[in-house]
Amino acid sequence: MTNTGIQSSQQVTDSQYDIIRLKGVGPRIAMRLEKLAIRTVQDVLFHLPLRYEDRTRVVPLGSLRPGAQAVIEADIDLAEIAFGRKRMLLCRISDNTGSLLLRFFHFSAAQKNQMQRGIRIRCYGEIRPGKKGLEMIHPEYTILNDEVVTDVEQTLTPIYPTTEGVHQVKLRDLTDQALALLDGGDVTLQEWLPASLTKKMNWPSLRDAIITLHRPLPDMELDSLIEGKHPLQQRLAFEELLAHHLSLRQLRFRARHHHAPSLPAAGFYATQFRGSLPFTLTTAQQRVIDQIEEDLNQHRPMMRLLQGDVGSGKTVVAACAMLAAVDAGYQAVLMAPTEILAEQHLQTFQGWMEQLDIQVAWLSGKIKGKARAAVLEQIASGAAQLVIGTHALFQEQVDFHNLALVVVDEQHRFGVHQRLSLREKGRQGEQRPHQLIMTATPIPRTLTMTAYADLDCSIIDELPPGRTPVQTVVLPETRRAEVVERVHTACAGGSQIYWVCTLIDESEVLQCQAAAETAEQLQQALPGLRVGLVHGRLKPAEKEQVMARFKAAELDLLVATTVIEVGVDVPNASLMVIENAERLGLSQLHQLRGRVGRGSRQSHCVLMYRAPLSRTARSRLAIMRETNDGFVIAQRDLEIRGPGEVLGTRQTGDMNLRMADLLRDQALLPQVQQLSEQLIQQQPQAVNAIIRRWLASGTRYGDV
Repeated sequence: MTNTGIQSSQQVTDSQYDIIRLKGVGPRIAMRLEKLAIRTVQDVLFHLPLRYEDRTRVVPLGSLRPGAQAVIEADIDLAEIAFGRKRMLLCRISDNTGSLLLRFFHFSAAQKNQMQRGIRIRCYGEIRPGKKGLEMIHPEYTILNDEVVTDVEQTLTPIYPTTEGVHQVKLRDLTDQALALLDGGDVTLQEWLPASLTKKMNWPSLRDAIITLHRPLPDMELDSLIEGKHPLQQRLAFEELLAHHLSLRQLRFRARHHHAPSLPAAGFYATQFRGSLPFTLTTAQQRVIDQIEEDLNQHRPMMRLLQGDVGSGKTVVAACAMLAAVDAGYQAVLMAPTEILAEQHLQTFQGWMEQLDIQVAWLSGKIKGKARAAVLEQIASGAAQLVIGTHALFQEQVDFHNLALVVVDEQHRFGVHQRLSLREKGRQGEQRPHQLIMTATPIPRTLTMTAYADLDCSIIDELPPGRTPVQTVVLPETRRAEVVERVHTACAGGSQIYWVCTLIDESEVLQCQAAAETAEQLQQALPGLRVGLVHGRLKPAEKEQVMARFKAAELDLLVATTVIEVGVDVPNASLMVIENAERLGLSQLHQLRGRVGRGSRQSHCVLMYRAPLSRTARSRLAIMRETNDGFVIAQRDLEIRGPGEVLGTRQTGDMNLRMADLLRDQALLPQVQQLSEQLIQQQPQAVNAIIRRWLASGTRYGDV
């Protein structure tokens, strides 16, 4: 980049201003600050407030309202120790507008002696309703001295993210010291954003944004600060999103410079497999296969995200890719997040590969002893051409002979690091395997641009012919008897049914217990039906046996916890009942509903809820009734729950945003992408500096 707007100034290196140089920071405090990713003075400056408290004005007692937080000043009328379930210090205070009770559960004799009648006190805390009027419980307080004027705060009080042993007062003190160094010019902050951009967006300088956000003046627009929409915050949010985007682009750039085996398309096995399929691939499947084949034919690693709604046929696409590896004399591996999904893939692949005489190996945590040793030997020798399994695949003792392709199913259940670990299994010098990441949870474009910037994206956007959309109805629990009758009618017509139990209590034990009780009740209500039960505490062999019976139509009704969310394919199942549907997120409801409607029969999903419904729950259930489109549902899920829930905790653990919000700030993303390209091409030295500033270690998404 030329001098078209990037300002430059000399930057003090991090090592020159290590956190240990600040007053009051010894080795012990430094270790605690490390947990907050604070190692330098710059890290202190970028450890930004979560919210603010207004302690800049004293509020008369007569103006107080429950739920508000306020600074008050009043005289102590009475102080006494009361004995109830707990020993308490009670202080009745008043000004000329009203009175208030202060309640302390933890206090010393010195504090008790301070609280004398006639003493003036200043307090800050939350106003709560009590039995005898308004109260403050354990307020922060100062005893006022008539001879010394104690001013109220001149700026809004920041509340910082904290950790054990580092309280707010300490963080404010460190921030004061860091701001003083910044103000005195001992520490400078490099401006990496072009002046043309900051002018266009009406953003302040980085220095002004940092100073003001740490110590905002009381006349600032508090509402826009609270919402995160103030230009000061938007300027920093932009740079933070830029840092994350650059880190993923850096990962992609590194990957592009690695070597990968070239896998030609349309080899013997792939051609035979395509010819043996009892159905025709959809146009979308064929388009995606062409994209993948083009990637695999290159000498650099494919890094592709494959999105497809429930039942769109992603597994067939994955099989075509994996057979390209086998055709070229290499191994391919498919990793799934749960035993039940991995087992479903195993059965599917064994059925497909048997006729091609291709060896499929299976590895999961439950395989032990000699059986495990035998599988590890097959994988290490190359006898196993295709390998299917769970997290067990990236354990240290697993060695591949010549791994050329890694397929990861349901990526959002894993973190960035986990899929990178599996990729490392195929590392041979500078050569890396190709990667195909699959998800049946459609990801809004906003999140794809940000959280998956290291991947190319393919979408299967049509369902196989003959699929009829599932009709969804929402019913209160009071109509349970009608639902049971509907189950009876459906079974009499030759259908099979899922009955999914969710519980208000998150305990797996209680959920399984509830499912067992429901199965028993349904068996009593419908004595002619064959009822099965599946939950997370069954042994894998027992679970497999029940699922096999349901798939073979030896069971009419399967009662289950949400373990059947993914991986179960029973075309004859045409009715699903979900209890306490209001407890589940949109994505999970959509995944569950996707278990029916896999055959030609018209399918239905009954969402039973327990009143009263919250506004959010009512909105979720209405969306499920309105649409079957996974991408519409994903976007609405993002709006309701936010990106952390949609991406999954492991994924967002790698993307812990301090200032930015992916939903609120999505309008910034196109500009983020544009500037990241500009910096990579024209000012590469800025890339690492921006990443280091916001991602602390600077290697969060780096190679494992």
